[in-house]
Amino acid sequence: MLTKEKMPDNARKNALMILNRLNSEQETLDNLVETVVMADRRDRALFNALVYGVLRWRAKLDWIIAHFSKTPLDKIDPQILNILRLGLFQIMYLDRIPDSAAVNTAVELAKPIAAIWTVRFVNGLLRNAIRHHKDIVYPDVDKNPVSALSVNKSFPEWLIRRWLERFGLEETEKLCDAMNVVAPLTLRVNTLKTKREALIAAIRDDVENAEITPYSPTGIFCTNLKKPISEMTAFQNGWFQVQDEAAQLAVYLLDPRPGEKILDACAGLGGKTGAIAQLMNDHGIIAASDKDTRKLSRLEAEMTRLGVSIVKSSVQDLEKTPSLTEQFDRVLLDAPCSGLGVMRRNPDIKWAISKKNIKRYAQKQQMLLENAAGLVRAGGCLMYAVCSMETEETQALIREFLNRHDEFEIKTECPEIVRPFVNELGYFRTFPHLHGMDGFFAVCLRKQN
Repeated sequence: MLTKEKMPDNARKNALMILNRLNSEQETLDNLVETVVMADRRDRALFNALVYGVLRWRAKLDWIIAHFSKTPLDKIDPQILNILRLGLFQIMYLDRIPDSAAVNTAVELAKPIAAIWTVRFVNGLLRNAIRHHKDIVYPDVDKNPVSALSVNKSFPEWLIRRWLERFGLEETEKLCDAMNVVAPLTLRVNTLKTKREALIAAIRDDVENAEITPYSPTGIFCTNLKKPISEMTAFQNGWFQVQDEAAQLAVYLLDPRPGEKILDACAGLGGKTGAIAQLMNDHGIIAASDKDTRKLSRLEAEMTRLGVSIVKSSVQDLEKTPSLTEQFDRVLLDAPCSGLGVMRRNPDIKWAISKKNIKRYAQKQQMLLENAAGLVRAGGCLMYAVCSMETEETQALIREFLNRHDEFEIKTECPEIVRPFVNELGYFRTFPHLHGMDGFFAVCLRKQN
Protein backbone atom coordinates (compact mmCIF):
# COMPACT_ATOMS: atom_id res chain seq x y z
CA MET A 1 0.00 0.00 0.00
CA LEU A 2 1.42 3.39 -1.01
CA THR A 3 1.69 6.09 1.59
CA LYS A 4 -0.13 9.36 0.90
CA GLU A 5 3.18 11.12 0.17
CA LYS A 6 4.17 8.49 -2.40
CA MET A 7 0.82 8.27 -4.14
CA PRO A 8 1.08 10.08 -7.50
CA ASP A 9 -1.87 12.48 -7.38
CA ASN A 10 -4.25 13.51 -10.14
CA ALA A 11 -2.31 16.70 -10.85
CA ARG A 12 0.96 14.91 -11.60
CA LYS A 13 -0.64 12.00 -13.46
CA ASN A 14 -2.64 14.35 -15.64
CA ALA A 15 0.38 16.58 -16.22
CA LEU A 16 2.40 13.57 -17.38
CA MET A 17 -0.44 12.47 -19.64
CA ILE A 18 -0.60 15.90 -21.33
CA LEU A 19 3.18 16.11 -21.80
CA ASN A 20 3.23 12.63 -23.31
CA ARG A 21 0.35 13.44 -25.66
CA LEU A 22 2.11 16.60 -26.83
CA ASN A 23 5.02 14.37 -27.84
CA SER A 24 2.87 12.08 -29.94
CA GLU A 25 -0.14 14.06 -31.20
CA GLN A 26 -0.63 17.03 -33.51
CA GLU A 27 -2.77 18.81 -30.92
CA THR A 28 -2.30 22.20 -29.32
CA LEU A 29 -1.74 22.54 -25.60
CA ASP A 30 -4.94 24.54 -25.20
CA ASN A 31 -7.03 21.77 -26.74
CA LEU A 32 -5.38 19.05 -24.68
CA VAL A 33 -5.70 20.94 -21.40
CA GLU A 34 -9.41 21.46 -22.09
CA THR A 35 -9.91 17.69 -22.03
CA VAL A 36 -8.72 17.42 -18.41
CA VAL A 37 -11.46 17.74 -15.81
CA MET A 38 -10.37 18.19 -12.20
CA ALA A 39 -12.76 18.99 -9.37
CA ASP A 40 -10.21 20.12 -6.81
CA ARG A 41 -9.00 23.71 -7.33
CA ARG A 42 -5.61 23.04 -5.74
CA ASP A 43 -5.04 19.98 -7.93
CA ARG A 44 -5.94 22.06 -10.98
CA ALA A 45 -3.55 24.83 -9.97
CA LEU A 46 -0.71 22.33 -9.50
CA PHE A 47 -1.55 20.64 -12.81
CA ASN A 48 -1.35 23.98 -14.63
CA ALA A 49 1.89 24.93 -12.88
CA LEU A 50 3.49 21.60 -13.81
CA VAL A 51 2.44 21.46 -17.45
CA TYR A 52 3.15 25.08 -18.32
CA GLY A 53 6.25 25.21 -16.12
CA VAL A 54 7.88 22.15 -17.66
CA LEU A 55 7.18 23.44 -21.17
CA ARG A 56 8.39 26.93 -20.29
CA TRP A 57 11.70 25.70 -18.80
CA ARG A 58 12.24 22.49 -20.77
CA ALA A 59 15.62 23.40 -22.25
CA LYS A 60 17.09 24.27 -18.86
CA LEU A 61 15.60 21.16 -17.26
CA ASP A 62 17.08 19.03 -20.04
CA TRP A 63 20.51 20.62 -19.54
CA ILE A 64 20.39 19.61 -15.87
CA ILE A 65 19.15 16.09 -16.67
CA ALA A 66 21.92 15.66 -19.24
CA HIS A 67 24.47 16.74 -16.63
CA PHE A 68 23.45 13.96 -14.22
CA SER A 69 22.57 11.23 -16.73
CA LYS A 70 25.05 8.80 -18.27
CA THR A 71 22.40 8.03 -20.87
CA PRO A 72 22.08 10.68 -23.63
CA LEU A 73 18.75 12.51 -23.63
CA ASP A 74 17.74 11.13 -27.02
CA LYS A 75 18.20 7.58 -25.67
CA ILE A 76 15.93 8.11 -22.64
CA ASP A 77 12.37 6.89 -23.14
CA PRO A 78 10.22 10.01 -23.80
CA GLN A 79 7.79 9.14 -20.99
CA ILE A 80 10.65 8.70 -18.52
CA LEU A 81 12.18 11.97 -19.70
CA ASN A 82 8.88 13.74 -18.99
CA ILE A 83 8.77 12.18 -15.51
CA LEU A 84 12.29 13.48 -14.86
CA ARG A 85 11.28 16.94 -16.12
CA LEU A 86 8.24 16.98 -13.85
CA GLY A 87 10.25 15.95 -10.80
CA LEU A 88 13.11 18.32 -11.53
CA PHE A 89 10.77 21.25 -12.20
CA GLN A 90 9.26 20.83 -8.74
CA ILE A 91 12.71 20.67 -7.15
CA MET A 92 13.98 23.75 -9.01
CA TYR A 93 10.92 26.00 -9.18
CA LEU A 94 8.18 25.00 -6.71
CA ASP A 95 9.34 25.96 -3.24
CA ARG A 96 6.18 24.76 -1.50
CA ILE A 97 6.68 21.15 -2.59
CA PRO A 98 9.21 19.19 -0.48
CA ASP A 99 12.02 17.70 -2.53
CA SER A 100 11.20 14.27 -1.11
CA ALA A 101 7.63 14.51 -2.42
CA ALA A 102 8.87 15.53 -5.88
CA VAL A 103 11.17 12.48 -6.00
CA ASN A 104 8.75 9.96 -4.51
CA THR A 105 5.85 10.89 -6.78
CA ALA A 106 8.17 10.78 -9.82
CA VAL A 107 9.26 7.28 -8.82
CA GLU A 108 5.64 6.17 -8.46
CA LEU A 109 4.81 7.59 -11.89
CA ALA A 110 7.68 5.53 -13.37
CA LYS A 111 6.80 2.20 -11.71
CA PRO A 112 3.83 1.20 -13.92
CA ILE A 113 5.69 1.87 -17.18
CA ALA A 114 9.35 1.04 -16.52
CA ALA A 115 11.65 -1.73 -15.41
CA ILE A 116 13.05 -1.61 -11.87
CA TRP A 117 16.46 -0.35 -13.03
CA THR A 118 14.80 2.55 -14.83
CA VAL A 119 12.81 3.41 -11.71
CA ARG A 120 16.10 3.41 -9.77
CA PHE A 121 17.59 5.66 -12.48
CA VAL A 122 14.75 8.19 -11.95
CA ASN A 123 15.20 8.06 -8.19
CA GLY A 124 18.98 8.36 -8.33
CA LEU A 125 19.10 11.20 -10.84
CA LEU A 126 16.58 13.35 -8.99
CA ARG A 127 18.25 12.80 -5.63
CA ASN A 128 21.61 13.62 -7.17
CA ALA A 129 20.11 16.81 -8.62
CA ILE A 130 18.83 17.84 -5.18
CA ARG A 131 22.31 17.53 -3.72
CA HIS A 132 24.40 18.95 -6.57
CA HIS A 133 22.34 21.10 -8.96
CA LYS A 134 23.98 24.27 -7.64
CA ASP A 135 27.34 22.97 -8.91
CA ILE A 136 26.21 22.79 -12.55
CA VAL A 137 28.08 25.01 -15.01
CA TYR A 138 25.91 26.65 -17.66
CA PRO A 139 27.06 28.08 -21.02
CA ASP A 140 28.81 31.45 -20.79
CA VAL A 141 26.90 34.28 -22.49
CA ASP A 142 30.18 36.06 -23.39
CA LYS A 143 31.63 32.98 -25.09
CA ASN A 144 28.50 31.53 -26.66
CA PRO A 145 25.44 33.79 -26.38
CA VAL A 146 23.22 31.48 -28.49
CA SER A 147 23.85 28.45 -26.30
CA ALA A 148 23.75 30.49 -23.08
CA LEU A 149 20.39 32.11 -23.81
CA SER A 150 18.97 28.89 -25.21
CA VAL A 151 19.72 27.04 -21.96
CA ASN A 152 19.32 29.77 -19.34
CA LYS A 153 16.18 31.32 -20.86
CA SER A 154 14.95 27.99 -22.28
CA PHE A 155 14.32 28.63 -25.97
CA PRO A 156 15.37 26.66 -29.06
CA GLU A 157 18.73 27.75 -30.46
CA TRP A 158 17.39 28.58 -33.95
CA LEU A 159 14.97 31.10 -32.44
CA ILE A 160 17.59 32.67 -30.17
CA ARG A 161 19.92 33.02 -33.16
CA ARG A 162 17.38 34.91 -35.25
CA TRP A 163 16.37 37.16 -32.33
CA LEU A 164 20.01 38.02 -31.62
CA GLU A 165 20.48 39.01 -35.26
CA ARG A 166 17.39 41.23 -35.20
CA PHE A 167 17.38 42.68 -31.69
CA GLY A 168 20.88 42.26 -30.23
CA LEU A 169 21.83 40.62 -26.94
CA GLU A 170 20.27 42.99 -24.41
CA GLU A 171 16.88 43.21 -26.08
CA THR A 172 16.78 39.46 -26.77
CA GLU A 173 17.36 38.78 -23.07
CA LYS A 174 14.49 41.10 -22.18
CA LEU A 175 12.23 39.48 -24.79
CA CYS A 176 13.02 36.00 -23.45
CA ASP A 177 12.37 37.10 -19.88
CA ALA A 178 9.03 38.64 -20.87
CA MET A 179 8.04 35.47 -22.75
CA ASN A 180 8.81 33.40 -19.64
CA VAL A 181 6.55 35.44 -17.35
CA VAL A 182 3.10 33.92 -16.83
CA ALA A 183 0.72 36.23 -18.69
CA PRO A 184 -2.26 37.64 -16.79
CA LEU A 185 -5.76 36.61 -17.75
CA THR A 186 -7.07 39.51 -19.85
CA LEU A 187 -10.75 40.18 -20.39
CA ARG A 188 -12.50 42.47 -22.87
CA VAL A 189 -15.71 43.97 -21.53
CA ASN A 190 -18.74 43.51 -23.77
CA THR A 191 -19.85 47.11 -24.14
CA LEU A 192 -23.13 45.98 -25.70
CA LYS A 193 -24.17 44.80 -22.24
CA THR A 194 -22.15 46.63 -19.59
CA LYS A 195 -19.26 48.97 -18.78
CA ARG A 196 -15.76 48.21 -17.55
CA GLU A 197 -16.32 49.55 -14.03
CA ALA A 198 -19.48 47.45 -13.67
CA LEU A 199 -17.67 44.33 -14.84
CA ILE A 200 -14.84 44.86 -12.34
CA ALA A 201 -17.43 45.15 -9.57
CA ALA A 202 -19.24 42.03 -10.81
CA ILE A 203 -16.13 39.81 -10.79
CA ARG A 204 -14.64 41.11 -7.55
CA ASP A 205 -15.53 37.94 -5.64
CA ASP A 206 -14.39 35.65 -8.46
CA VAL A 207 -10.79 36.86 -8.77
CA GLU A 208 -8.08 37.90 -6.36
CA ASN A 209 -7.37 41.12 -8.23
CA ALA A 210 -8.81 42.98 -11.22
CA GLU A 211 -7.40 46.17 -12.75
CA ILE A 212 -7.83 48.08 -15.97
CA THR A 213 -5.42 47.55 -18.86
CA PRO A 214 -3.08 50.49 -19.60
CA TYR A 215 -3.88 50.79 -23.30
CA SER A 216 -7.17 49.15 -24.24
CA PRO A 217 -10.23 51.06 -22.99
CA THR A 218 -12.18 47.81 -22.69
CA GLY A 219 -9.56 45.56 -21.08
CA ILE A 220 -9.19 44.13 -17.57
CA PHE A 221 -6.25 42.21 -16.10
CA CYS A 222 -7.24 39.45 -13.66
CA THR A 223 -5.11 37.34 -11.35
CA ASN A 224 -5.85 34.16 -9.40
CA LEU A 225 -9.33 33.06 -10.41
CA LYS A 226 -11.34 31.54 -7.58
CA LYS A 227 -13.58 29.57 -9.94
CA PRO A 228 -13.55 28.48 -13.60
CA ILE A 229 -14.41 31.26 -16.05
CA SER A 230 -17.45 29.33 -17.30
CA GLU A 231 -18.92 29.37 -13.78
CA MET A 232 -18.62 33.14 -13.34
CA THR A 233 -22.01 34.88 -13.41
CA ALA A 234 -20.60 37.75 -15.46
CA PHE A 235 -19.41 35.27 -18.11
CA GLN A 236 -22.76 33.49 -18.21
CA ASN A 237 -24.42 36.89 -18.64
CA GLY A 238 -22.21 37.64 -21.65
CA TRP A 239 -20.41 40.56 -20.05
CA PHE A 240 -16.94 39.72 -21.35
CA GLN A 241 -14.71 37.66 -23.60
CA VAL A 242 -11.17 36.52 -22.82
CA GLN A 243 -8.80 38.38 -25.15
CA ASP A 244 -5.24 39.67 -24.89
CA GLU A 245 -4.80 43.44 -24.93
CA ALA A 246 -2.88 43.33 -28.25
CA ALA A 247 -5.78 41.58 -29.98
CA GLN A 248 -8.23 44.07 -28.47
CA LEU A 249 -6.24 47.00 -29.85
CA ALA A 250 -5.84 45.41 -33.29
CA VAL A 251 -9.61 45.54 -33.83
CA TYR A 252 -9.43 49.33 -33.36
CA LEU A 253 -6.94 49.41 -36.24
CA LEU A 254 -9.60 47.77 -38.43
CA ASP A 255 -11.84 50.70 -37.43
CA PRO A 256 -15.23 49.06 -38.11
CA ARG A 257 -18.21 51.42 -38.30
CA PRO A 258 -21.92 50.88 -37.57
CA GLY A 259 -23.87 49.95 -40.69
CA GLU A 260 -20.92 48.52 -42.59
CA LYS A 261 -20.62 45.08 -44.15
CA ILE A 262 -17.55 43.32 -42.75
CA LEU A 263 -15.97 39.91 -43.35
CA ASP A 264 -14.09 38.14 -40.55
CA ALA A 265 -12.36 35.72 -42.92
CA CYS A 266 -10.71 33.31 -40.45
CA ALA A 267 -13.07 33.90 -37.54
CA GLY A 268 -12.16 30.88 -35.41
CA LEU A 269 -13.97 31.00 -32.07
CA GLY A 270 -15.09 34.59 -32.53
CA GLY A 271 -12.86 36.67 -30.25
CA LYS A 272 -12.36 39.44 -32.79
CA THR A 273 -15.85 38.90 -34.24
CA GLY A 274 -17.36 39.93 -30.91
CA ALA A 275 -15.04 42.93 -30.64
CA ILE A 276 -15.98 44.08 -34.16
CA ALA A 277 -19.70 43.78 -33.32
CA GLN A 278 -19.16 45.98 -30.25
CA LEU A 279 -17.48 48.74 -32.25
CA MET A 280 -20.34 48.53 -34.76
CA ASN A 281 -22.82 48.80 -31.89
CA ASP A 282 -24.39 45.59 -33.26
CA HIS A 283 -25.56 47.48 -36.34
CA GLY A 284 -24.63 46.32 -39.84
CA ILE A 285 -23.50 42.91 -41.14
CA ILE A 286 -20.60 40.70 -40.08
CA ALA A 287 -19.94 37.61 -42.19
CA ALA A 288 -17.89 35.22 -40.03
CA SER A 289 -16.24 32.42 -41.99
CA ASP A 290 -13.94 29.54 -41.14
CA LYS A 291 -13.19 26.14 -42.61
CA ASP A 292 -13.75 24.41 -39.24
CA THR A 293 -17.44 23.76 -38.65
CA ARG A 294 -16.85 22.99 -34.96
CA LYS A 295 -15.31 26.41 -34.43
CA LEU A 296 -18.19 28.09 -36.21
CA SER A 297 -20.68 26.23 -34.02
CA ARG A 298 -18.90 27.55 -30.94
CA LEU A 299 -18.73 31.03 -32.49
CA GLU A 300 -22.50 31.06 -32.98
CA ALA A 301 -23.05 30.07 -29.36
CA GLU A 302 -20.60 32.78 -28.30
CA MET A 303 -22.45 35.48 -30.25
CA THR A 304 -25.71 34.40 -28.58
CA ARG A 305 -24.04 34.67 -25.15
CA LEU A 306 -22.77 38.15 -26.00
CA GLY A 307 -26.12 39.34 -27.33
CA VAL A 308 -24.72 39.95 -30.83
CA SER A 309 -27.32 39.72 -33.60
CA ILE A 310 -25.50 40.88 -36.77
CA VAL A 311 -23.20 37.89 -37.32
CA LYS A 312 -23.91 35.38 -40.08
CA SER A 313 -21.52 32.43 -40.19
CA SER A 314 -20.54 30.29 -43.17
CA VAL A 315 -18.05 27.54 -43.89
CA GLN A 316 -15.33 28.88 -46.18
CA ASP A 317 -11.86 27.53 -46.94
CA LEU A 318 -9.94 30.65 -47.92
CA GLU A 319 -6.99 28.55 -49.06
CA LYS A 320 -9.19 27.72 -52.04
CA THR A 321 -11.08 30.14 -54.26
CA PRO A 322 -13.79 31.50 -51.95
CA SER A 323 -17.42 30.80 -52.83
CA LEU A 324 -18.36 34.27 -51.61
CA THR A 325 -19.34 36.51 -54.50
CA GLU A 326 -20.10 39.73 -52.61
CA GLN A 327 -17.59 42.38 -51.59
CA PHE A 328 -17.12 43.99 -48.21
CA ASP A 329 -16.32 47.38 -46.73
CA ARG A 330 -13.66 45.79 -44.53
CA VAL A 331 -12.11 42.34 -44.48
CA LEU A 332 -10.22 41.04 -41.47
CA LEU A 333 -7.73 38.26 -42.24
CA ASP A 334 -6.52 37.06 -38.84
CA ALA A 335 -4.33 34.46 -40.47
CA PRO A 336 -3.11 31.13 -39.10
CA CYS A 337 0.50 31.66 -38.07
CA SER A 338 3.41 30.29 -36.07
CA GLY A 339 2.00 31.84 -32.89
CA LEU A 340 5.49 32.77 -31.69
CA GLY A 341 4.11 36.02 -30.29
CA VAL A 342 1.96 34.20 -27.72
CA MET A 343 4.53 31.94 -26.07
CA ARG A 344 3.75 33.56 -22.71
CA ARG A 345 0.40 31.77 -22.89
CA ASN A 346 1.37 28.76 -25.02
CA PRO A 347 4.93 27.67 -24.15
CA ASP A 348 4.47 24.44 -26.13
CA ILE A 349 4.92 26.55 -29.28
CA LYS A 350 8.64 26.89 -28.44
CA TRP A 351 9.17 23.21 -29.17
CA ALA A 352 6.49 22.66 -31.83
CA ILE A 353 7.50 25.35 -34.34
CA SER A 354 10.63 25.34 -36.50
CA LYS A 355 12.09 27.58 -39.20
CA LYS A 356 10.46 25.27 -41.77
CA ASN A 357 7.07 25.81 -40.10
CA ILE A 358 7.46 29.58 -40.45
CA LYS A 359 8.13 29.27 -44.18
CA ARG A 360 5.09 27.01 -44.61
CA TYR A 361 2.91 29.44 -42.69
CA ALA A 362 4.16 32.34 -44.81
CA GLN A 363 3.23 30.46 -48.00
CA LYS A 364 -0.25 29.78 -46.66
CA GLN A 365 -0.63 33.40 -45.53
CA GLN A 366 0.21 34.67 -49.02
CA MET A 367 -2.46 32.39 -50.49
CA LEU A 368 -5.03 33.59 -47.95
CA LEU A 369 -4.18 37.23 -48.68
CA GLU A 370 -4.55 36.64 -52.42
CA ASN A 371 -8.01 35.16 -52.00
CA ALA A 372 -9.13 37.75 -49.44
CA ALA A 373 -8.04 40.64 -51.67
CA GLY A 374 -10.81 40.01 -54.18
CA LEU A 375 -13.46 40.29 -51.46
CA VAL A 376 -12.70 43.96 -50.69
CA ARG A 377 -14.74 46.63 -52.44
CA ALA A 378 -13.04 49.59 -54.09
CA GLY A 379 -12.20 52.08 -51.36
CA GLY A 380 -12.50 49.37 -48.71
CA CYS A 381 -9.85 47.96 -46.37
CA LEU A 382 -8.16 44.60 -45.97
CA MET A 383 -6.55 44.10 -42.57
CA TYR A 384 -3.93 41.37 -42.20
CA ALA A 385 -3.09 40.26 -38.64
CA VAL A 386 -0.93 37.57 -37.00
CA CYS A 387 0.19 36.84 -33.45
CA SER A 388 3.79 36.63 -34.61
CA MET A 389 6.80 38.93 -34.63
CA GLU A 390 8.75 37.03 -37.29
CA THR A 391 9.73 38.88 -40.47
CA GLU A 392 8.54 36.21 -42.93
CA GLU A 393 5.00 36.39 -41.53
CA THR A 394 4.84 40.16 -41.15
CA GLN A 395 6.50 43.00 -43.08
CA ALA A 396 8.29 40.80 -45.66
CA LEU A 397 5.01 39.12 -46.53
CA ILE A 398 3.21 42.46 -46.90
CA ARG A 399 5.97 43.81 -49.16
CA GLU A 400 5.61 40.77 -51.42
CA PHE A 401 1.83 41.19 -51.56
CA LEU A 402 2.03 44.89 -52.42
CA ASN A 403 4.58 44.19 -55.17
CA ARG A 404 1.93 42.04 -56.84
CA HIS A 405 -1.07 44.28 -56.07
CA ASP A 406 -0.63 47.94 -56.95
CA GLU A 407 -4.36 48.46 -56.34
CA PHE A 408 -3.62 48.23 -52.59
CA GLU A 409 -1.69 50.67 -50.42
CA ILE A 410 -0.92 50.74 -46.71
CA LYS A 411 -3.37 52.90 -44.79
CA THR A 412 -1.04 54.88 -42.54
CA GLU A 413 -3.68 57.00 -40.77
CA CYS A 414 -5.25 55.22 -37.82
CA PRO A 415 -7.47 55.81 -34.78
CA GLU A 416 -5.80 57.71 -31.93
CA ILE A 417 -5.99 54.73 -29.58
CA VAL A 418 -3.59 52.59 -31.64
CA ARG A 419 -1.25 55.35 -32.83
CA PRO A 420 1.45 54.55 -30.22
CA PHE A 421 1.78 51.07 -31.76
CA VAL A 422 1.78 52.03 -35.46
CA ASN A 423 5.16 52.90 -37.00
CA GLU A 424 5.90 55.24 -39.89
CA LEU A 425 5.27 52.42 -42.40
CA GLY A 426 1.77 51.85 -41.05
CA TYR A 427 2.60 48.58 -39.26
CA PHE A 428 0.88 47.89 -35.95
CA ARG A 429 3.34 46.04 -33.68
CA THR A 430 3.33 44.99 -30.04
CA PHE A 431 6.02 43.16 -28.06
CA PRO A 432 5.84 41.43 -24.66
CA HIS A 433 9.02 43.07 -23.33
CA LEU A 434 8.00 46.57 -24.47
CA HIS A 435 4.25 46.64 -23.91
CA GLY A 436 3.39 43.80 -21.52
CA MET A 437 1.13 42.13 -24.08
CA ASP A 438 1.39 39.44 -26.75
CA GLY A 439 3.61 39.86 -29.77
CA PHE A 440 1.27 40.98 -32.55
CA PHE A 441 1.43 42.41 -36.07
CA ALA A 442 -1.33 44.00 -38.14
CA VAL A 443 -1.61 46.29 -41.13
CA CYS A 444 -4.57 47.87 -42.95
CA LEU A 445 -4.42 47.86 -46.73
CA ARG A 446 -6.72 50.24 -48.59
CA LYS A 447 -8.05 49.18 -51.98
CA GLN A 448 -7.88 52.17 -54.27
CA ASN A 449 -10.95 53.31 -56.21
